[in-house]
Amino acid sequence: MNLIILGPPGAGKGTQAKKIAKKYNIQHVSTGDIFRETSKSGSDLGKKLQSYMSSGALVPDDLVVEIVKERIVRPDCQKGFLLDGFPRTLVQAENLDKVLLKENRKIDKALSLDLSEEEVVSRLSSRRVCKSCGANYNLITQPPKNGEICDNCSGELVQRADDNPETIKQRLKVYRDQTEPLIEYYSKTKILVKIDGAKSINEVFKNICAVIEEK
Repeated sequence: MNLIILGPPGAGKGTQAKKIAKKYNIQHVSTGDIFRETSKSGSDLGKKLQSYMSSGALVPDDLVVEIVKERIVRPDCQKGFLLDGFPRTLVQAENLDKVLLKENRKIDKALSLDLSEEEVVSRLSSRRVCKSCGANYNLITQPPKNGEICDNCSGELVQRADDNPETIKQRLKVYRDQTEPLIEYYSKTKILVKIDGAKSINEVFKNICAVIEEK
């Protein structure tokens, strides 16, 4: 089973992806993790990626596709994978389909977590990270037990620099411009399933499981 999870910033893609991968024993493939791993590998691909990242330039679609392709053909992805953070553009989606066709594989479902712009701003503005251990919280959906103190190490919880309302609105614009066309793309291939991302984490996961397991 090969899945894609889509949705705006703050929709809970990473949280749900981990839960899905664990339940269905498939590999959670996060592009953020892949980029970090590849850039440190010392390979030709890693050096190319590092040159773009260090200069602050956008990584070209063809290079992103090549990096993801290298990851999903590994043995741990043969039973299935869930792509989180990829594809981000129509070009990436089209190239992914070509890569999978050569491998005689396909995407079975594209899970789209729906969330209003107001909810996105509210959620991301409420995110906190521990300065000491890096643990993540959300004052609305995943609050710490004791005020704004980390449950794990009692460290101070702070807001990420890119979680202020102005930056969030810019990230939403990028999402609408680049990623929303993917919704139409996967709708046409009849594999898109929309999930209400405004519900609780457990309710969203329950609805995702129902969709995955339907005959």
